[in-house]
Amino acid sequence: MAIEGSEEKRLYNNNDFRGFLSLLEKENDLIRINKTVSSKFEIAAVVSKFERKQAVLFEKIEGSEILVASNILGTRKRFSLALGVNDEKSIHNHIVKSIAKASPPRIISSDAPFYENSSDDLNDLPVITHFEKDAGPFITSSIVFAKNQENENQNSSTHRLLLLDKKHMAIRMVEGRHLHKCYSFAKEHGEDLKVAIAIGVHPAVSIAAAYQAAYGIDEMLIANSLLGNDLTLSKSNFSQLFVPTHTEIILEGKILKDRTEEEWMVEMLRTYDFKRKQPVFELDRIRFRNDAIFYDILPGFSEHRLLMGLPVEAKMFEVIKNVVPSTKIVHLTDGGCNWLDAVIQIKKRLEGEPKNALLAAFAAHPSLKMAIVVDDDIDPTNPVSVEYAMSTRCQADRGFLIVSNAKGSSLDPSSDQQNLLTAKVGIDATATLTKPRERFEIAKIPGEENIKLSDYMSSSSG
Repeated sequence: MAIEGSEEKRLYNNNDFRGFLSLLEKENDLIRINKTVSSKFEIAAVVSKFERKQAVLFEKIEGSEILVASNILGTRKRFSLALGVNDEKSIHNHIVKSIAKASPPRIISSDAPFYENSSDDLNDLPVITHFEKDAGPFITSSIVFAKNQENENQNSSTHRLLLLDKKHMAIRMVEGRHLHKCYSFAKEHGEDLKVAIAIGVHPAVSIAAAYQAAYGIDEMLIANSLLGNDLTLSKSNFSQLFVPTHTEIILEGKILKDRTEEEWMVEMLRTYDFKRKQPVFELDRIRFRNDAIFYDILPGFSEHRLLMGLPVEAKMFEVIKNVVPSTKIVHLTDGGCNWLDAVIQIKKRLEGEPKNALLAAFAAHPSLKMAIVVDDDIDPTNPVSVEYAMSTRCQADRGFLIVSNAKGSSLDPSSDQQNLLTAKVGIDATATLTKPRERFEIAKIPGEENIKLSDYMSSSSG
């Protein structure tokens, strides 16, 4: 690969991508793979074997000098590690508090590390082909930075990019969302939309970009707050946009106003999205660090689902708690692909609270298809406990709320995907207050939590 730039080695920053990889390695939560692997199917196949296991760093890629990392946020534990919180239950509170006190990052005027090298050929990147019926190789972790020309603020959001040739990629944009609004505004004024695309940032930046902030809010303010006000930004020379200083790879270019291409790939539900005509990104220049690391997210697996779903959980938690103050936990379930189904734990005080919580949940997350409200003695992350609550505390004629022809997710193959219509169900699986609480009490054995079986098992002698 022909590259330009300095051979100088730089130490990682604690708040960059490679710094987080170093932290995972210290935690024994990163596997290095030294065998040469192909970017076509093989990397995806290997990463699939690490579902809910360690993060993976591939050190030798056929046809590329750039390393590949994946499954970085494949567990909730690694989310808490990335955000610097003590446990998984603190993630929502941390995100909500960070949004409330968001402040601008510092701007670094000197050259950022990603200016160490450059290329003008997208084929120099180890873009991954994941599934047999995908339209082609996709970049799946890219954060697209664009200017909201209506208020001059920056927007950042995560989008997939289909490699078309050495200079072009089709970019998936959901109509009505913020990047599409920026693109539509530029197109209506006869202009291409200049963008900077970041690959390989600290996970807190990825989490902020995935959060569904209000239109006009710069997500990097949230990222800065998540990182304890230690995020720095540097200017992209081509677009004049500000991107994280220690990004591994930056793609500078523009989204063309007058060209579209067909694309499709596997979505969160691990089913193929239907074919769509999407705008095309045209490359000006690739900028990348020495020893650059390409970040890939395996579509439909836990990292993809958690990165999209966990920020939405935080948003739902905030909205539902404003309606039902005794809300304890909001959990988007694995069975619902961390997107379609939720369990909400509350400390019930009034009979109407579960229904209010359900309505708030559907309003906060329009893609939500099923929501279940449980009491505070039920573990919302345990499917058996949730089913137990439904079986012993719910009467269908009183506890079910069915909403027909509501706006839903385009991903659900059972729905009207063209018109975004679905049926939603809310379930009140809380114990009724009209009966004594003792009727629903789950029996406990005193001291059970302190028992260790190892203290009671005789050791065998050889």
